[in-house]
Amino acid sequence: MSASPRHAVAADAVFDGAELRHDCAVIIEGARIAALVARNDVPKDVPLRRMPDGVWLAPGFIDVQVNGGGDVLFNDAPTKETIATIAAAHRRFGTTSLLPTLISDSDEKMARAVGAVRDAMQTAPGVLGIHLEGPFLSPEKGGVHDVPTLRAPEARHLDLITSLKTGVTLVTCAPERVPAGFIRSLHDRGIIVSLGHSMATYEETKRAISDGLTGFTHLFNAMRPLGARDPGPIAAALESLGCFYGLIIDGEHVAPPMLKLALVGAGSPMLVTDAMPPVGGTRQTFTLYGEDIRVVSGRCVTKDGTLAGSAIDMATAVRNCVRLVGAKLTDALTYASLNPARFLRLDKRLGHLASNYRADMVALNPDNVRVLGTWVAGEYQVSR
Repeated sequence: MSASPRHAVAADAVFDGAELRHDCAVIIEGARIAALVARNDVPKDVPLRRMPDGVWLAPGFIDVQVNGGGDVLFNDAPTKETIATIAAAHRRFGTTSLLPTLISDSDEKMARAVGAVRDAMQTAPGVLGIHLEGPFLSPEKGGVHDVPTLRAPEARHLDLITSLKTGVTLVTCAPERVPAGFIRSLHDRGIIVSLGHSMATYEETKRAISDGLTGFTHLFNAMRPLGARDPGPIAAALESLGCFYGLIIDGEHVAPPMLKLALVGAGSPMLVTDAMPPVGGTRQTFTLYGEDIRVVSGRCVTKDGTLAGSAIDMATAVRNCVRLVGAKLTDALTYASLNPARFLRLDKRLGHLASNYRADMVALNPDNVRVLGTWVAGEYQVSR
């Protein structure tokens, strides 16, 4: 679908990623934002869409950890069609761009996933790249990952991981499970590296940060816990200005007091869903590595009760950030848009509503964070 011609969208409030503007309009030209102006200053010859009273416009949500949605799982069928289904399911909830996430699997499946993302990026601007969550993880903190697939990287994996060529490649690994120099090699090749499913010590984590690691995948979950004499990766994340940490705010993965601690850390919090197929779908069960997973009281769990991703969407994550953690809505929106854009090094074109940024927006009710519609590269879609 081609981008819309020059037009404007006006709302009572526009959060541009930095400040809340009132009685404002966003002028869109093609796939990009041309300008933000006062509502009354929209040129007469520019078609104007007026959002309902009280509605906010904000930068579209960016989710860096999306395993599935719309009843499909990326690992099951790593194809561009699967990616399209996942993206459509999440767009209803304000996610205008994402990283399809492949959890630990075979080299062959990893190569297929990279190829699928490469194909999807040709026609889907909302697909920013790929997140390879594993397989270079700690068996002690494997969580729902298939432990037999967890392994140390070999020389050939550098070529596999860097084979996307365009867009973003994010790799989650356990620093203690990879050889010396591996994280530095990925960083030097433009790969974004995140710690996750790890038993790394504080010292090992700090060395990984000095080698170029900048992310922490679902902070607090599936990693060495924070201890009085064993600070581990959590303390390193919270004290490091240049680091970003994903938070699953579903009321299940992390207790609100711990989330509040993360929000006052020196690093930058990001909302992530870690979403599984039920998000935007019709079924409450799915399979992962051949094991039945079901949604019980909003939790995706295995038969023995192990958490297996989540059943939340980004609008719910933003809402929970306000209601469960006490964040201001503008801050929660920043955690869902600008901070992920900064983490992915895309904040010169995403995460703000400003001139020359891509026209990725969400229209929402600020009282309940219900998404009314989204724009991806200037294309509008009503949320149902």
